[in-house]
Amino acid sequence: MFQTKITEMLGIKYPIVGGTMMWIMTPEFTAAVSNAGALGILTSAMYESRETFAEAVDRVLDLTDRPFAVNINLFPMMRPIDNNEYLDVLIEKGVKIVETSGHSAPADLCARFKEPGMIWIHKCVGIRYALKVQDMGADIITVVGYENGGATGKLDIGTLVLVPRVAESVKVPLIGGGGVSDGRGFLAVLALGAQGVIIGTRLVATQEAPIHENLKKALVQASELDTMLIMRSIGATHRVWVNAAANKCAELEAGQADLDEILKVVAGEKAKMMYEEGNLDVGIISCGQGVGMVHDIPTVKELFDGIISQATDMAKRLSAN
Repeated sequence: MFQTKITEMLGIKYPIVGGTMMWIMTPEFTAAVSNAGALGILTSAMYESRETFAEAVDRVLDLTDRPFAVNINLFPMMRPIDNNEYLDVLIEKGVKIVETSGHSAPADLCARFKEPGMIWIHKCVGIRYALKVQDMGADIITVVGYENGGATGKLDIGTLVLVPRVAESVKVPLIGGGGVSDGRGFLAVLALGAQGVIIGTRLVATQEAPIHENLKKALVQASELDTMLIMRSIGATHRVWVNAAANKCAELEAGQADLDEILKVVAGEKAKMMYEEGNLDVGIISCGQGVGMVHDIPTVKELFDGIISQATDMAKRLSAN
């Protein structure tokens, strides 16, 4: 029922894309998302060298014969990466789909995407940015509303307005998201004009997600009120789950702390520690308002099949009214 331009272009069963999440979208989890009928996206920024990244790509290729993508990170990082080297790996391995996200469009990389015929998806937060990358040759654009977890940008526009505004402004297919946790949100985003739906926070509370059970259970118990915005003072606004580390970051920002002090609290290594050890206050985790609709911990396949089933039933009921 939900075959769209996105399923056609990407060769996937469902018009669903797994959100790129640092330390979470491992090769194993990327493959699980793809094997369940969606598009898994491996997070390249997790890897410190070309060699370890190449090994990760090989691992995904071993685990799935379904389409998957790799995210190239364009956000400022404490550990700079030469994305051209990582792109060399993608070309060598025959990866067909690349996603970019960050503060600026990849002017130095987009021509290289086209040479081997890669499908280029760019994730952004507004019409102006979408039009810019469309002109640069992006094949697909992703936008997520203010409800989303992780980077929210600075425009603060909700999904209900952002998705249709971008859909009516661009010519290329659109993936939309922000707060999607079930079939209702999935169907709504398609109704707003997107041809695909990106899901992040809901995926974290699945059996295959590589985070500690303590954190999964905490997210199941959370409500839509249990997120907050941090790092706006340093131009990197993120929506995260409310915990001691997030509150500490907000406290430092209110006191006009310098960048180094803030980074010590939000460092990715601390988040990784939380995911591995289950200490719920040691780091931050990106978390959207859709966490309020997370009530169980299914397998990824059960989640996607349930979303499609619920959306199908709802569409039929609406058309019958």
